Amino acid sequence: MHLICLDLEGVLTPEIWIAFSEMTGIPELRKTTRDEPDYDKLMRFRIELLRKNGLKLTDIKKVVEGIEPFPGAVQFTADLRKLTELVILSDTYEDFARPLMAKLNYPTLFCNSLITDSGGAITGYRLRQEEGKKMAVRAFKSMNAQVFAAGDSFNDLGMIREADGGCLFRAPEAIRRQFGDIPCFDVYDDLLLQIKRFLQATRGQLNV
Repeated sequence: MHLICLDLEGVLTPEIWIAFSEMTGIPELRKTTRDEPDYDKLMRFRIELLRKNGLKLTDIKKVVEGIEPFPGAVQFTADLRKLTELVILSDTYEDFARPLMAKLNYPTLFCNSLITDSGGAITGYRLRQEEGKKMAVRAFKSMNAQVFAAGDSFNDLGMIREADGGCLFRAPEAIRRQFGDIPCFDVYDDLLLQIKRFLQATRGQLNV
């Protein structure tokens, strides 16, 4: 069995927090896991900014509803699912990811959840699991799955390293330089070709 594990934001869709930053005019909300490797620090920073500006979960949901997948992402995931199984491993939140899953024709999603108060303000978050992406890949491998992983940020490195094959996709230059041993691709055709080669190498059933 083969599984392809992909990050969501930055790989298949624009970054939700960057879109929200543009809508609210709060530049500090542009910071993502591409910029801050400490996820807890990043989320506490975001939650405090939301509190100071009186912004709630419903405000983010409105922005998410208007986000479209990157050009070519829907066809890419459709082509990929014809070859093998696809799982999205994301540090986004199920509370506002569903509209994006609908636009991508509902791939399997593993992500986190938010904590809100009675007024709808975000007060915290719940990780599905510590190092959730890496641990998901490890669990899939324990079921004798061959896993390929791809992502664009610091929080994707664990799953890429843990997988049987993997790469960066559209990663910022700083990450490319720091982790130059990991191949990086920038277009879906090249990523699909890399995945086909992985499948061919591990089961010898596909022609590239």
